[in-house]
Order: sequence, then structure tokens, then C-alpha cells
Amino acid sequence: MISRFLPKPVRRFLGAKSHAAAPQYQLIDQPGQLSPLLQAMEGVDEISLDTEADNMYRYRVRVCLLQFLVGDQIFLVDALAPIELRPLWAQMEKKHLVMHGSDFDLRLLHDLCKFRAHSLFDTMLAAQLLGRQRIGLASLLEEHFDVKLDKDSQKANWSKRPLTRRLLDYSALDVWHLPALRDLLTRQLKKLGRLSWLDQQCRAQIAAGSEGFASATDNDWRIGHSEKLRGKGLGVLHAVWHWREQQAERLDTPPFKVCSNDLLLKLARSAEDGGSEEAVLASVHLGKRHPRLFPSLAAAVRSGLERDPHTLPRRPGRDRGHAALTQAEIALLDRVKEDRDRVAAKLGIEPTLIANRSLLAQIARAPRQLDTILLPWQADLLRGVPSLAG
Repeated sequence: MISRFLPKPVRRFLGAKSHAAAPQYQLIDQPGQLSPLLQAMEGVDEISLDTEADNMYRYRVRVCLLQFLVGDQIFLVDALAPIELRPLWAQMEKKHLVMHGSDFDLRLLHDLCKFRAHSLFDTMLAAQLLGRQRIGLASLLEEHFDVKLDKDSQKANWSKRPLTRRLLDYSALDVWHLPALRDLLTRQLKKLGRLSWLDQQCRAQIAAGSEGFASATDNDWRIGHSEKLRGKGLGVLHAVWHWREQQAERLDTPPFKVCSNDLLLKLARSAEDGGSEEAVLASVHLGKRHPRLFPSLAAAVRSGLERDPHTLPRRPGRDRGHAALTQAEIALLDRVKEDRDRVAAKLGIEPTLIANRSLLAQIARAPRQLDTILLPWQADLLRGVPSLAG
């Protein structure tokens, strides 16, 4: 077991074999089976955690499986089983978490039970701050531990029961190597003086995760690349977007499996160009569901063509934070971006880790508020750049 904590070159030198084989684990999928996990958690300050969800297969996302590494024990909890999980949430809130790519998981858990992490080490964030190009868990485990995860299982239907042995083995491996990976990345961050950066990033991740997923709004139908629509195209886009949502909910499937955003935009643009109902729908095919879905889609297109676009939900008024930049602010944004890119290149990290375009725009509007816009480590990197001097 100890060989999993050794770097890949050392393990190869010692002849250690890849630990792609799944470690032992306990599946908790019946009422009354939770006690061993709760007892194990009482004896530790830290747990490794991962979740599996069904967002690729259902309209409303559900947590399907929770994976825990507690000490040297792995527990897999079937979150769809009739198990009272409130004692588990209470224990989790007291523990330091080791996770990989925690943003989705934390938001999912918040929406499920208002969970908020106590503290966190996210190995994906750590890899980003080290300038790694490949930051997925599978890539990091293969690079450092010579472990190859079953990538097909990443896209599996985790809501299907019973869970297969293959999926359970895969899910156990997702947490088995996290402490060793954390230790390795910690040493490298410490060497570069970036441990405090990670601490700030993880605190921000916890805060963001505690907001859950964004709530639906009246303007969700205004999808990307629809900004130029002004006339009938807007009415059709509004109608077919809501048609897709209704069908997805009825079928209990993700909206993209009903049809793509590209198809919605194609229908809207055809209507914008003056196409009739027949012309808008001429080349549409909805796959195996086409005979059942096409009549209702046609009705939605017809309704959209008949609708006055001025009666559609209006965009919310822009606040100062979203107002168009002045020419002077745009010029400052460009200069700050150039400075940011130089700093990032010197550090060997992605420039957007320091500040993405949205944050750059905020800085351009209010450069004196640098410390309130950015995390401390980010602000320190930009504080002395030429564009913000004086």
C-alpha cells in the first residue's frame, strides 16, 4: 500500500506495480449501514471526497454516489438508496476535505443539503497554480503514479441500478490516491512559495460552492450568439428554447439531448431572415424521437413567428458593473492585460488564473479597488505593474 505514496520514477525503480486495480471498499446501499463510516469519520480530521452525478442523463441533476477515503478505508455511499444521510452531512461539515475539481461537487451538495465545506485542498487548483497543462485527475494519476483510470466510466449513467462492479471499482480509485497527490503537489507549491495562493483559491471555492447553482431566470433563453437577433428570430428562439425545456423535463433528459443550441440558433436565424414556418423547419431532424417531437416543435416555431418581439421578457437593466467600458477604460484594460500576460508567462501559469476578462474590466473601471476585486495573491502580482502604477 505504501508504494502509492511514492513518485512514479521511484516506484518504477523499486519495481512497484501500477495500482490501477481497485482497492477494497465498503458499499453502503441499505438503511442501517452508515454507522461504520460515521465511526471512522469521528477518528480523523480529514477525508478525501468525490461525487458522481447523473447530469448527462437526467433533467434535474442528482447526487448518485458519494466516495469517501477515511484513513485507509474507502466507503461508497449510494445517495439514491433510502438512507438517512443527515448524520453524514453533519460529520462532513467538520472535516478538512481533499478533492479534485470541487466546484461542481460543492455546488451540488449545497443544493442537496445546504452543505458548506469547513476547509479544502483541491488538487486541480493546486495543479493549475503549478502551471500544469494537464490538470484532470486521470492525467495527474497517470503522470505521477502510473495509474490509468477507466475513462469510459466518467460518462457512465450513475443513476442506473444496480451499479456495476466496474463503476464501483472506478469510483474507489477516484479517492484512493488523493492524499498522495495532495502531498506531492503541496511539496511543489511550497518550493515555489505558492501554498498561500492555494489556500486563498480554496477559500474562494468554498464560498462559491456555498451559493449552489445559479437559479433560472426569465432570460436564460438568450443563449450565446443570439445577440444580433432583433425581429422574428427572437420570438422563435424564445419559443423553441422553452419547447426544448418542456420536452427535456417531460422526458427526464438533459436539454442538449433533445436538440443542440446550434439547432435553436439555426431556427431563429432562419426566422430572422424572413423564412416561413416551412422554410424554418425544412432541414430539421430530431433523431429517433423526430416523429414524436416534430409536431410540437412546429407548433413552437409557429407561435414564435406570430409573437411580437417587443412582448418578450426584457433584459435586466445594466448596473455600473456591467455598463459598456469607455474608450479610456478599454485602453487601460488592454494595458493591464498585457502586464498580466507578462507576469503569468514569467510564473508559468495561465493568465486567467490571475484575472479573467471580467475581472480585468472591473479593474479598468476602478483600478483603485484592486484589493477588493482580486484575491490577495492576485492583487499582489498586479499591484506594481506599469499599467497600474501611480
